[in-house]
Amino acid sequence: MDKKTVGTLGEEAACRYLEAQGHRILERNWRSGHLELDIVSMDGAGLHFVEVKTRVAPLTAAPEESVRQDKRRRMVGAANAYLNDSKTLHGNAQEIFFDVVSVVLDGEKRHIEYFPQAFIPIYV
Repeated sequence: MDKKTVGTLGEEAACRYLEAQGHRILERNWRSGHLELDIVSMDGAGLHFVEVKTRVAPLTAAPEESVRQDKRRRMVGAANAYLNDSKTLHGNAQEIFFDVVSVVLDGEKRHIEYFPQAFIPIYV
């Protein structure tokens, strides 16, 4: 399975999972220049910027471990661009969250783990 197919399958599984948890998917693969957000969703708590990491079993490391500091910075930059885009204003979201969804493809099975509030940006 090629990398693009793996990513697409993972994002589809993550969207279904989030919707089952009460999220409304607002965007998938939102782009602004070189910035990208995998999923933007909203639930009763606020607006979620979600990074999806998908891997095929067997694993050498958990997918969520690959969301390191550089990726977090890019997510925050993309979220700022999203929030500053007047076309994407979504009312008065109470909170902003940065989440990670880990998807492991194991044959026909999909193992999904959700990490709400996976990190909180620190501005210095």
